[in-house]
Amino acid sequence: MSPDGTSSSLSRRHFFLGTGVVAVGTAAGIGWMPSILSGRSPSPVEFQPHAFLRISSDGTVTVLIGKSEMGQGVYTGLPMVVAEELDFDPQRIRVEFAGVDPVFNHPFLPAQFTGGSMSTNTTYQSLREVGAMARRMLMLAAAQRWQVPVDGLITDDGFVVDRQGRKLPYGALAELAADLPVPDKADVVLKDPALFRYLGKPQARLDGLAKVTGKATFGIDVIRPQMLTAVVARAPVFGASLKSVDAAEALQVPGVHSVKTVPSGVAVLAEHSWAAMKGRESLKLEWDLGEHAATSSDSLRQTWRALLKKPGLVGDDRGNAPAVWARAEQKIDVEYELPYLAHACMEPLNAVAEVRDDGCDLWLGTQNQSQDAQLVAAALGLPPTSVKVHTQFLGGGFGRRASGVSDFAVEAAYVAQGVGRPVKVLWTREDDMRGGYYRPYSLSRVRAALGKDGLPSTFHYVTASKPVLANTTLGKFAVAPNGLDPSTMEGIHDMPYAMPNLRIEIHNTNEAITNLWWRSVGHSINGFILNSAIDELAALANQDPYEYRRRLLANKPRHLGVLERVAVESNWGAPLGKGRYRGIALHESFGSIVAQVAEISVEQEQLRVERVFCAVDCGFAVNPDQVVAQMQSGIIYGLSAALYGEISIEGGAAVQGNFDSYRVLRQAEAPAIEVFILNSGAKMGGIGEPGTPPIAAAVCNALFTATGQRIRRLPINPLRA
Repeated sequence: MSPDGTSSSLSRRHFFLGTGVVAVGTAAGIGWMPSILSGRSPSPVEFQPHAFLRISSDGTVTVLIGKSEMGQGVYTGLPMVVAEELDFDPQRIRVEFAGVDPVFNHPFLPAQFTGGSMSTNTTYQSLREVGAMARRMLMLAAAQRWQVPVDGLITDDGFVVDRQGRKLPYGALAELAADLPVPDKADVVLKDPALFRYLGKPQARLDGLAKVTGKATFGIDVIRPQMLTAVVARAPVFGASLKSVDAAEALQVPGVHSVKTVPSGVAVLAEHSWAAMKGRESLKLEWDLGEHAATSSDSLRQTWRALLKKPGLVGDDRGNAPAVWARAEQKIDVEYELPYLAHACMEPLNAVAEVRDDGCDLWLGTQNQSQDAQLVAAALGLPPTSVKVHTQFLGGGFGRRASGVSDFAVEAAYVAQGVGRPVKVLWTREDDMRGGYYRPYSLSRVRAALGKDGLPSTFHYVTASKPVLANTTLGKFAVAPNGLDPSTMEGIHDMPYAMPNLRIEIHNTNEAITNLWWRSVGHSINGFILNSAIDELAALANQDPYEYRRRLLANKPRHLGVLERVAVESNWGAPLGKGRYRGIALHESFGSIVAQVAEISVEQEQLRVERVFCAVDCGFAVNPDQVVAQMQSGIIYGLSAALYGEISIEGGAAVQGNFDSYRVLRQAEAPAIEVFILNSGAKMGGIGEPGTPPIAAAVCNALFTATGQRIRRLPINPLRA
């Protein structure tokens, strides 16, 4: 694909770039092309035993992925799985993003999307089978070519080898293999994991070279012939509506092409982004601010605090938590508050749409291809099959590019409709950060008590927040008829800690501020609350928080193993230097268990996170390097939120609009992070999100050790109760 997002024939420059890349041992999406070097026909024959895999007679092996690459590593990890069973060096594989097709749907849901840390663990088995099936067919082709029994053949890094030492490259067998019937599944034998050459061993990222050299195409990089650029003036207050627009001055700005009203606001289309933004500044708009203009963070807090005193929807009820708490002698009754959080992707939202009478093409970084196609088709009055989605690299997703309403994709289609030219709709940083779809604001009350043994006897959790899944296309599959949203209580109702009496009550709010899943969804909220409360109970019992957790996890060997590993690696219990303090947390999410120890310093009321030790059990680490990277990424992301992250509401609108007011962790502030992987062999879990939930609690628990002050309201800085 060329930098403008279009397909192109092989140019002389790309030929030399491609052979140079392979010469240094990195494919990065470029394969060896022996047919060109030898002067053979430039039209190779392709063997495609499955939608996920193509093997060409020119020697190129291409893996197609129906997932989105946003830094989490599927561009490398998924091809590794195929390559292992195919017996082919993954560094030589080409990778392509697949178009929208049901064959790439999630195994359990009728949608092609990337999220929930499910990309690898839900496709691992099927991708192994694809690679093994192709390998078997190549061996059958070689057996036919040599007229020998297939049982006497082996494969070795892209070659079929017989007992006499003869070798045939996969490319030479592609045409013959393409004519063979697909073998029965029973005849396809998967490798013994003990013989893995690539899986479980570090692999360089296949997208790494393209990204560090600036050659990778992100959505914001796409350029189409005769493309216009547009920005949209959206409502200044959540829930507001447009009353009138005067575009006369905007149309006089040099470079402005046109102005049009779309459902999300008023779009200014121009020959370039500067003209579009200057044109938007020149619009004269009148808005009906509506009933939500008086909404503020303070008003929400007071309203929701009253809700916590009332009965809510019962999400879980084991034993008799309220009664046990009422008669307990040692107990806590505490409130936790977590703010709205923006996703703060480094690449602001954008989408290119080209709308014709018979269809629409979209070029964008998205986490939800099939949903984009369906919702754009509905908006334009087209059949879904007429909308083609060209997935680009994502400069961050974290759930925002999996919007339940495909807002930025649908908006781009509306803007481009009837224009006759492709249009790129850009969101500025302020558009993006003030545009809503935040992690929900939540206020929660925990009433917990100790039994005679000092362990928790009861845990009564009441929370108020706007449900996430109800605002998405997944809502109809997951939300109960009474409105109970499982994402609101995840990480609490399935906590690993032994809890004989547990009651969970939910209050669904309905403020105009739009919300959405945010990295680790409900776990990012509940992981903080649960691990903070466990530490409070440990202190009440006058016990070490690590040893207290060991007692609570006595019947959970995997969790206990992760906890003990992080304690050993962090040298828990050993004296620290002056001004240094530790905190610990453990949380399970998306099938993976993560324990973290945060080592902090506090000087003159300034908190600094110095080191983080992280142990993780995800069952099996396909690419250990990527597991380490995602743990580091999740920790940094969670630290940014814990220390600084907050979208506050005044006058019905978001106050923060850029990184000057919505701070993220700077490189100089980042702690040293050590990651330790436990390959337990358990069912494979996810890895993109589980690193985030424990870190805020680990830091706040360390802060309690340092100051005696409990942090129950985030963000931490400035230090406050």
